[in-house]
Amino acid sequence: MFNSLSDRLQDTFDKLRGKGRLTEDDINVAMREIRLALLEADVNFRVVKNFVARCKEKCLDSEVLDSLTPAQNVVRIVLDELTTLLGSTDSKLTLAQNRTPNVIMLVGLQGSGKTTAAAKLAYLLKSQGHSPLLAACDTHRPAAADQLATLGGEIGVSVYRGDGRDAVAVATGSIQEAVDHLNDIVIVDTAGRLQIDEEMMEEAVAIKRAVRPDQILMVVDAMTGQDIVNVVTEFANRVDFDGVIMSKLDGDARGGGALSVREVTGKPIKFVSMGEKPESLEVFHPDRMAKRILGMGDVVGIIEQAQKVADEQQIQDAERMLREGFTMDDLLSQMQQIRKMGGLAKIMGMIPGMERAMGQMPSGAMDDSQLTRIEAIIHSMTREERMRPKIINGQRRKRIAVGSGRSIQEVNQLIKQWDEMNKMMSKMKGMMNQGGGKKGRRAMQQMMRNMGGGNLPF
Repeated sequence: MFNSLSDRLQDTFDKLRGKGRLTEDDINVAMREIRLALLEADVNFRVVKNFVARCKEKCLDSEVLDSLTPAQNVVRIVLDELTTLLGSTDSKLTLAQNRTPNVIMLVGLQGSGKTTAAAKLAYLLKSQGHSPLLAACDTHRPAAADQLATLGGEIGVSVYRGDGRDAVAVATGSIQEAVDHLNDIVIVDTAGRLQIDEEMMEEAVAIKRAVRPDQILMVVDAMTGQDIVNVVTEFANRVDFDGVIMSKLDGDARGGGALSVREVTGKPIKFVSMGEKPESLEVFHPDRMAKRILGMGDVVGIIEQAQKVADEQQIQDAERMLREGFTMDDLLSQMQQIRKMGGLAKIMGMIPGMERAMGQMPSGAMDDSQLTRIEAIIHSMTREERMRPKIINGQRRKRIAVGSGRSIQEVNQLIKQWDEMNKMMSKMKGMMNQGGGKKGRRAMQQMMRNMGGGNLPF
């Protein structure tokens, strides 16, 4: 979403890095470029004005202008201010310890992705060991309850629908349903509303009064743009929400709404939705998002994604690879792990500098269709060929290409990739052996665990 903004900011910093010393005029030019970049990204103009003023004041400090690396100091200042703009520190979901069930109420405009966000939040909480219940309190939109029931069925979370007519009664009934079935969290999905729809706003207030939610989260479409100021202000006045779920952050809009909401409301962004899948809802980390916008990547995020999909069997597989070598089946397993981590494009976008480089690649060069092609080639190999890829000669490559519907060149490229990864595993095996018996082996096993059970970029 932030590709255009990221490119503009990085171009501005590149110009500064070309100068040995910075003058006040250099700073003024850079701030003007940053102002234009933010406005073009649809960030609220008041937010832009305050942000640029803070950055300029700090950049004109004599310690910055007279330092040996003034350009780096400017980048640091912009990074710090951007992190502050996004929220400074992580804001986790707060649940009451002395109340069961906890109640989380979702509000938002029509079409903001609220029902989908409710299901994603339930999936996330379930993965953390909770037992959530979804309450279908959108009694206005046709088939809203059916949509929530379908999403709940996909993730194995129950949905309470009540009589399907009175939203307040459904919300109240869901609390008793949770008590009866030992659910520790109720997620109340309310009807989407318009800012000017007084009746719908009153319904949200009535639901809040009836269930006394522990947390009220507003679902905001990241593509809202400048109008997000009016949207969040109205909801803050009427229902006083605790935080924001930013939906559709994987879209191709300019993303200014995400940069405006924290400064406008003082409410933190708690979660961001980066895709359509249930597991695509992530805890929001302001510092990591700021680094990604400035092209610095999110290596910590990659490690965390790897750790989420790692299990003991994968760690054992990684250790086996070190002992016996890397097979095509192992490569196929890596594909499946990449999919679980959110896909190739997402991972590459978290590597410093890669998001910008990806924008210069041909369309589709880094999407998951690449994984699908590789999987097709591997599935066309015999069992023996997967275990011992070195036996794949020219005749076998031709047969594999025909069987997978791919070209011989693509088969050759895959085998070359396997060979490079096999050499990498051999080097890691050497490191383990040089580490000295059990001590070296323990160190290597811990390294593999930190990598998420052997997820290797290729």
